[in-house]
Amino acid sequence: MTQKKAASKTEQSTRDIWATEARKILVGRTIAAVRYMTEEEAADSDFDSSPIVIIFDDGSYIFPMRDDEGNDAGALATSNEDTPTLPVI
Repeated sequence: MTQKKAASKTEQSTRDIWATEARKILVGRTIAAVRYMTEEEAADSDFDSSPIVIIFDDGSYIFPMRDDEGNDAGALATSNEDTPTLPVI
């Protein structure tokens, strides 16, 4: 197997692993609330900005971050023509 094919196979495996984890968290959930992170919550997360927080029916939640290390809040892209981005504030 060439190095490029091996890297591609590893990348796909990583995608599959994380897609499975995302499905465990998200599939079947109902969005119960949506709000911006409070200034206090943002400060507790060492964020300079506040992202949208999506809260599910079981009390779990998700919010976008700039990167995997949590180096600030992140915006959300949408498929809505009138609101293509939910920004950080």
